Amino acid sequence: MTQTETLTIPGLSAPGSIGIDASGIPHIRAENEADLFFLQGFYAARERLFQIDLFRKRGLGLLSADFGPGYIEQDRASRLFLYRGDSEAEFAAYGPEAKATFTAFARGINAFIAMTEADPSLLPFEFGLLGTKPARWAPEDVSRIRTHSLSRNALSEILRCQVHAKADHRTDLLRRWLEPQVTPVVPEGLDPATVPLAVLDVVKLATANATFSRERLAATLEDAPKWRATTDLLEVVLDAQYTGSNNWAVHGSKTETGLPILASDPHRIHGMPSLRTIFHLTCPTLDVVGAGEPSVPGVMIGHNGTIAWGLTIFYIDQEDLYVYETNPEDRDLYRYGDAWERVRTVEERIKVKGCDDQILTLKFTRHGPVVHEDAAAGRLYAVRAAYFEPGTAPYLVAHKLMRTKSLAEFRAAAVTWGTPSCNLVFADKAGDIAWMPAGINPIRPNWDGLLPVPGDGRYEWAGWRDRSQAPLVHNPDRGFVFSANEMNVPEGWDHKAYPFGFEWVDYSRANRIEEVLASVSPHTLSTSRALQTDVVSIPARRLGKLLAGLTAPDAETAAAIALLTGWDHALTSTSAAGALFEVWWSRHLKKALWNAVVTPELHALMVPGDVDGTLALLENPDDRFGGDPARARDALLVSSLAAAHAEVRQLLGPDPANWAWGKLHHGYFEHPLSFMLPEDKARAWAIGPVPHAGSSVTPMHTGYRGTDFRTMMGSSFRLVVDLADLDRSVTINTPGQSGDPTSPHYRDLFARWAAGDYVPLPYTAAAVEAALESKLVCQPG
Repeated sequence: MTQTETLTIPGLSAPGSIGIDASGIPHIRAENEADLFFLQGFYAARERLFQIDLFRKRGLGLLSADFGPGYIEQDRASRLFLYRGDSEAEFAAYGPEAKATFTAFARGINAFIAMTEADPSLLPFEFGLLGTKPARWAPEDVSRIRTHSLSRNALSEILRCQVHAKADHRTDLLRRWLEPQVTPVVPEGLDPATVPLAVLDVVKLATANATFSRERLAATLEDAPKWRATTDLLEVVLDAQYTGSNNWAVHGSKTETGLPILASDPHRIHGMPSLRTIFHLTCPTLDVVGAGEPSVPGVMIGHNGTIAWGLTIFYIDQEDLYVYETNPEDRDLYRYGDAWERVRTVEERIKVKGCDDQILTLKFTRHGPVVHEDAAAGRLYAVRAAYFEPGTAPYLVAHKLMRTKSLAEFRAAAVTWGTPSCNLVFADKAGDIAWMPAGINPIRPNWDGLLPVPGDGRYEWAGWRDRSQAPLVHNPDRGFVFSANEMNVPEGWDHKAYPFGFEWVDYSRANRIEEVLASVSPHTLSTSRALQTDVVSIPARRLGKLLAGLTAPDAETAAAIALLTGWDHALTSTSAAGALFEVWWSRHLKKALWNAVVTPELHALMVPGDVDGTLALLENPDDRFGGDPARARDALLVSSLAAAHAEVRQLLGPDPANWAWGKLHHGYFEHPLSFMLPEDKARAWAIGPVPHAGSSVTPMHTGYRGTDFRTMMGSSFRLVVDLADLDRSVTINTPGQSGDPTSPHYRDLFARWAAGDYVPLPYTAAAVEAALESKLVCQPG
């Protein structure tokens, strides 16, 4: 029997309800859209208030007021990257309903905050632990924050300068493979060797999550500058390089029902609670279900009863780093054309916990925020980014997508998409499937975007490419569309006339997905579920071919070769070969390759190593290996595998029968404030560890850190939609829907997620009613 509770909520205009099913998924019903998004904001705050409050404060540069001087530099970085344009143009870009939607959502959040003020027992424990309080939202807060845009490639431009200055383009391909293949052209007036690595600091800090430690929370004003470089380079590179996703849509001609199946599983760095949350939103004008971020109204991925859609990152180059010569008499003047132009300076007063208010000085050139000043060299550095334009807040054009009812309507909405640039897949009950890229795409008339450029006027964007002219694949003969962040622009596309970018994720996941979609018929819901959780490693298969037939110097190395060549290449949690392969790949093979062909001072910049670039060189060894490249390559494979075999013996024992990938690779979630909790409570509120299958190159993306093989990123959310029967659709969101450790929905989905399992996603009114365990009846106050 459904448990019912009645709650009076000031600000609601008519009765509504929030029903919770067994998986913690809220099914929100209202009599109008304003109340619907009000209740979504209210529920997001009830379950995730600390998370969304921290998101807002980090994004708006308000952390120092709550947490002290250790956050001043991060506040400064965040404020540099805020949207500072016209708010009405910003609202209008997301559709005629957007302003009212954002307003209602913010009012809903604020309504719950007001309840916590009246009854402090409702406040999540994190606020008490840190001595802070949640702040109220304004409608503009929904879209002003841009530092989670997942855009590119300013970071890579800086790293490419470092590699080119000390080595060459071939070496840089081991860091970041390029496709279409091109040799970056150094812009006239740029010396890559003069671009310091310190330019990365503010760029990294602006996009970093807020982190906590005793040292940072105890920092003084004198300590504040040292927290400018708080973010580890590897963490940022991993997020930029391996933030991916899978999606596909299979035509009814290949399914058992005759109607399409659509699947989508976005991959990001894991967090506690989950980055995403699942909502079902119903009112007379809208009935949509899917996932989004709890700080954003609506859903980003899902279906509305007629159409379904999914997204992955499509790697349009949406950023450039500009380098300026400054006037030796006045470093706030930079050369532009034949004259000097003054930096625009904005001073903002911020509150800092335990200290007097501080003044932050923010500087901007005509191109964007100044991220580094080098007075000694007479240089400024600034970032130009597409996401400073109106209508480019991450994912918010999904507000248009979720209202569409046909491919034509969907396409018309998609061509207004800003950031992050995405592969959109589409399917509908009429039987159509489609793929299209979406995202704002700057025109660079005279450079390739792979290196920084002088900011003196010679390298200017010339507007935006016509998004309606981007490719569209509709009902292809092969019966499916898909993407996995690979370079997937259709064959024959003129990349010179209409370029997108050159930096993509490796083909491993894409090749495996295509292999399965092309070979399995008929395609069923189970097929998509199995493919989302597939752990076959294409790099393991390719390297196994290189190992086949090699001569081992001893019995142990021969056994290692035999293990990897007699294997199905599936990184299951019980696989002995999987354990050996991943230790070899992540800890030995790539390092051995760098030792052979990369100068030692660049090794740190190579990490984690580009998959396609690494495999290309190993499969086609060149003169960097010496006079007999193939023989030297083979020796490197054998010696590095022998070292990996010895390490696995140390880690898991001498008998391969006792080896298992899941004994090393594991899923584990801990609360971000666990270091402040009593040990027993920190342990009780942690989730895991559990053995985990896969890696960053398998369709079930489970990217791990090399120090302890802990899963750090991947698909926390998965969705499979059956257009023939929407109530048969399934989903998962780990570790649970709630951020409250005392909630039954804090961790209840973790075991299913780790095992590759799913929960139902009911949609029709009858199915929802049958699934509900509790209902909150909401009355106007």
